Amino acid sequence: MQPKAVSLSRTDAISPQIKWLMMGMLALAFVLMQAVVALAKPESLAPLAEKISPSVVNITTSTTVEGRTGPRGIVPEGSPFEDFFKEFRDRNNGGEAPAPRKSSALGSGFVISEDGFVVTNNHVIEGADEITIEFFTGLELKAEVIGTDPNTDIALLKVEAPSALPFVSFGDSNAARVGDWVLAMGNPLGQGFSVSAGIVSARNRALSGTYDDYIQTDAAINRGNSGGPLFNMDGEVIGVNTAILSPNGGSIGIGFSMASNVVTRVVNQLKEFGETRRGWLGVRIQDVTQDVADAMGLAKASGALITDVPDGPAKDAGLKTGDVILSFAGVEVEDTRGLVRQVGNSTVGASVRVTVLREGKSQTLKVKLGRREDAEGAGASASEPEDEAEPEAPASKSVLGLTITPLTDDLRTELGADDSVEGLAVTEVDEMSEAFEKGLRVGDIITEAGQQPILSITDLEDRITEAKDGGRKSLLLLVRRAGDPRFVALGLGD
Repeated sequence: MQPKAVSLSRTDAISPQIKWLMMGMLALAFVLMQAVVALAKPESLAPLAEKISPSVVNITTSTTVEGRTGPRGIVPEGSPFEDFFKEFRDRNNGGEAPAPRKSSALGSGFVISEDGFVVTNNHVIEGADEITIEFFTGLELKAEVIGTDPNTDIALLKVEAPSALPFVSFGDSNAARVGDWVLAMGNPLGQGFSVSAGIVSARNRALSGTYDDYIQTDAAINRGNSGGPLFNMDGEVIGVNTAILSPNGGSIGIGFSMASNVVTRVVNQLKEFGETRRGWLGVRIQDVTQDVADAMGLAKASGALITDVPDGPAKDAGLKTGDVILSFAGVEVEDTRGLVRQVGNSTVGASVRVTVLREGKSQTLKVKLGRREDAEGAGASASEPEDEAEPEAPASKSVLGLTITPLTDDLRTELGADDSVEGLAVTEVDEMSEAFEKGLRVGDIITEAGQQPILSITDLEDRITEAKDGGRKSLLLLVRRAGDPRFVALGLGD
């Protein structure tokens, strides 16, 4: 059978008009592909670097160091060679103590106003006798310290320049996204002005400070970069380069910059007052963990649990130990870190509404905030213990992996507890118990169980029975160690 013949009609053929149209579309697609490839390549950072470099400065500090009077750093104290090195030093110095010497250090900073305000790290200039600022043009000026804040490691300096200085502005660090390009500038290892590029690796990092809010970046940050700026692609400062994580002292791509939204508040206060003025609530708090939430019958593990209320704004307002702070000034409290930062950022003397959960019910109290710096400067005086006759040894009992005994005056003195503290002293802890795993140790004092004060072993046993009868699987204990309180939830078993 012959195959069927098929003839092409005019509609099956490609007309010249369609051919030209297809060729045009291919050409357009090629152009678009070239544009996409061009966009994928990072744009040169040279124009941005040229624009912002004049505002970045090198900082050199000079400090007088007293001459050493002993062979420290050569041999350890108490070494049999100590006398030998002392005689050697005395013979060479004619018996005189070494003269004081000058020590210098390098760092970075940046100008934030045309009249000469400069921001850097506190550790760059701490203890310095003299501070010299070197500008991009080579101009050198002496600087004075306006104020410092060790809590955020920020310092504000001032120079008197012959003319207006180039400066940069702060950006919104909260707008920075993980993956955004950033530029770090400074004086690494004393090599002079240097630029490194990277991305925002993470946000809201905490290292060790109460008010930490660091941007993590892989832009190269080395010694000497401290105090220098971290820029976004708009040339705004979104961080102050402060620390690196490194096993060898050099950059391995894990650097930390204090977020600009923290820095701007500190700088504004230093400029206005020469010191910081943070809000103070006056409570000791801990995070609400899942086991604590279960022990308290809370729906979720969030908020800040009050472990102590010393004299201060919170006590005056009626807050109590065992309250869970749910919101502060209308903002929901997720954890203690967030609450501390929010309180610290609040205005001293402001009246704010604090919502707490107390005995299963929420209530709102109005608190007039104090000033944290004043509270930290006031020392509490300890009362002298009175001499008492030796009492009989109290009865003890093992409960929940703990051997406990009622407090006596002698035990209070031995444990450094205030005369007003009542409760049970821990004399032994089973190392295989949950109590040991959660950090309870000999010398701890249990003052509350089930958010009720306990004075005797019977009180504790009653709280355990009540918790079991109420269907609870754990019991919340308030434990004090060296005066510091914290809540611990212990399982009740079957």
